[in-house]
Amino acid sequence: MNKIHILGIAGTFMGGVAALARELGLGVEGSDQAVYPPMSTQLERLGIALQQGYAPDNIAPDCDQVVVGNALSRGNPAVEQVLDAGRAYTSGAQWLAENVLPGRDTLAVAGTHGKTTTTTILTFLLQAAGREPGFLVGGVAEDFGVSARLGRGREFVVEADEYDTAFFDKRSKFVHYRPLVAILNNLEYDHADIFPDVAAIQRQFHHLVRTVPRRGRLIVNGEDERLAEVLAMGCWTPVERFGLDGRDDYEWTARLRNDDGSAFVVVHQGRELGEVRWPLLGRHNVMNALAALAAAHAVGVDVAGVLPALASFRSVKRRMEVVGEHDGITVYDDFAHHPTAIATTLAGLRAKVGAARIVVAMEPRSNSMRLGAHADALAPSLAHADVVVFLQRPELAWDAGQVIAALDGEGVGVADADTLIAQLCQRVRAGDHVVFMSNGGFDGAPRRFLTALQA
Repeated sequence: MNKIHILGIAGTFMGGVAALARELGLGVEGSDQAVYPPMSTQLERLGIALQQGYAPDNIAPDCDQVVVGNALSRGNPAVEQVLDAGRAYTSGAQWLAENVLPGRDTLAVAGTHGKTTTTTILTFLLQAAGREPGFLVGGVAEDFGVSARLGRGREFVVEADEYDTAFFDKRSKFVHYRPLVAILNNLEYDHADIFPDVAAIQRQFHHLVRTVPRRGRLIVNGEDERLAEVLAMGCWTPVERFGLDGRDDYEWTARLRNDDGSAFVVVHQGRELGEVRWPLLGRHNVMNALAALAAAHAVGVDVAGVLPALASFRSVKRRMEVVGEHDGITVYDDFAHHPTAIATTLAGLRAKVGAARIVVAMEPRSNSMRLGAHADALAPSLAHADVVVFLQRPELAWDAGQVIAALDGEGVGVADADTLIAQLCQRVRAGDHVVFMSNGGFDGAPRRFLTALQA
């Protein structure tokens, strides 16, 4: 195989596949309909030809294989052309399993929340231990500058998504990876467009558990009842649990030094390994770190020796990324997709900033959000916000007015990003922390707002 075309190349996962294929020496081209940073920036830097839209003639005749992203379905013009022409095609997850993972020790990070951050922390720890791991994360890691790299070491760390694989393969992506070590970070209902209930997601997690060998390890959030139910379906692999409660039955625990999660002590089987002081915030990120430390330990890393490295960890773009500051107003860009993630992120920020005002620009962008699956939980998740400007696009299938009315703080709904930026400019004042929350491009609103402040 010399050349591939990736349909949906600007997605965070497929953009990583593109980077790995390029590093393997393949010719890579691709097409997508929604292209925005940081993935568009990575593709441009890699010199990968990108076509806008899914016209059938965007796929070059000399492509040996078409890699199909899970956002594409039957009826898409490019998909129909691939099928009619009898072209070779595969999914991104299957391509990874066949071309990158053989011969590697795969470490897979699964969970409703925190996958990208935990995957990046684990990769960072392995790098600090001199392992030179390969990785694929669903975002651009600040410490590595890319979302994927082959690496020269034995380990390969992959963000293991429970979303379906492709229009022709409705299993979760993570069943393709056959990991030696799997992190089960948490489990909540999400992806309402493909899963009817949380039990359906638990069944997919059980399929993942079935693939982890006896010589491997399952790193499991001990505080999550739904994950306990998954393990009760059957488990054939040693399990290590992590949590913050300090219970005797957790192999890995942490004691917070600061309420905002910026400092904590790591404890393994009752023995203190050391203290972490790092730039990340929130209880959820301490949990992410514990999971990553446990997984690194499972492949032989001296955890106490790499703890100091976390002081310089820089996380992933669009995870409470500071876009800039002007006149005492700090602007953040956060990849928010679920009420629990919104709540924990804002709780961490509140613990850091104290009584300072938190202003949230909210776009319900994920499929579950747009379908209204999380509508009832949205207002409570924004409890730490003093002001919320809610982007209620005309195509939103439910009335955001009830969410806005139920907010603890001030709330206002707008129909487009231009109006949202204008409303924010009217409401902010020195000392505010303005958080843009969306798992989409948000029409470039965070940086446009900062530019408007500077003007």
